[in-house]
Amino acid sequence: MALSESQQIGMWEEVLRLCRVHDGETVVVLTKPEARPENIKAARNACIQIGATTIHMEPHIGGSRLRENEVAMDAMRAADMVIDLVGLHLLRGGELPHIRAADTRILYVTEPPQALARMMPREDDKRRVYAAGRRIEAAKTMRVESDAGTNFECDLGEYPVLYEYGYSDDPGHWDHWPAGFVATWPNELSARGTIVVDRGDIVFPFKSYVQTPIRVDFADGFITGISGDFDADYMREFIESYNDRDGFAMSHVGWGLQPRASWTALGMMDKAQTNGNDGRAYYGNFMFSTGPNDDAGGPRDTLCHLDIPMRNCSVWLDGEPMVLKGEVVPEDQRAPGR
Repeated sequence: MALSESQQIGMWEEVLRLCRVHDGETVVVLTKPEARPENIKAARNACIQIGATTIHMEPHIGGSRLRENEVAMDAMRAADMVIDLVGLHLLRGGELPHIRAADTRILYVTEPPQALARMMPREDDKRRVYAAGRRIEAAKTMRVESDAGTNFECDLGEYPVLYEYGYSDDPGHWDHWPAGFVATWPNELSARGTIVVDRGDIVFPFKSYVQTPIRVDFADGFITGISGDFDADYMREFIESYNDRDGFAMSHVGWGLQPRASWTALGMMDKAQTNGNDGRAYYGNFMFSTGPNDDAGGPRDTLCHLDIPMRNCSVWLDGEPMVLKGEVVPEDQRAPGR
């Protein structure tokens, strides 16, 4: 069912108040020509109703990085909040740390209004995500297994925890709406073992469900082999096309905690109409990523990046189960009714 304009403004106002946007703050709305006009309009009108000043910015940067435009960077660093309706292809490559260091809050929103409404963030989402993140902060190792053949380990502690709960309320925090996910980046050169991406798992940015299993072998933090049928060939050639060894590195690892996200949602949408946040956040997934870690303070600044959420995996931290075959285990992370 389509949402009315007033409903969209209302839900945006609710989320922006969760983000602690208030009268007198300055909000930069980062847009592009193909950004959803309904989201632009609702975000602007919600800011007006709250009493915040909005600055609309639509940078055209060609082949350069956004961080090379000092006018744009200064505007975002000076703002109280940035609403990013553009996507990570602009705020990727070192921009985020510079903006967050100025205590600017950032909220990334590209999903259609119906998905935003279905996955409206709640304060309890933040509580559960932080409960999971505290476990990661205290852990030294992560182990992941699955009946499909995954047997993977990595060491932890060198990099911070990524908390995604759907709104950005703390100084310097970056988040998605919708979201519900916790992750971290393995210690350098520590990712080892095998991950088997099974039928039904999802690969982004392909926005497709895997049809044939993909065996991905890791050693010393990098992919050493990708084997299987068509899906494996496609993944391998995609990474190779960047001609950048860092594209084969392990990036972040974590699990989904959003019970209102749907594994099946991607199959019901046109690829151009979604960024795939359902797939990235659905409850009990294990997701690993490849490529950059510069946003976490690491050395890899590659543009080659895959996110791969997987079903039916088990995740342990220092031997304690966080997820068992797709079900979240710790009581403080479990969603009500699960």
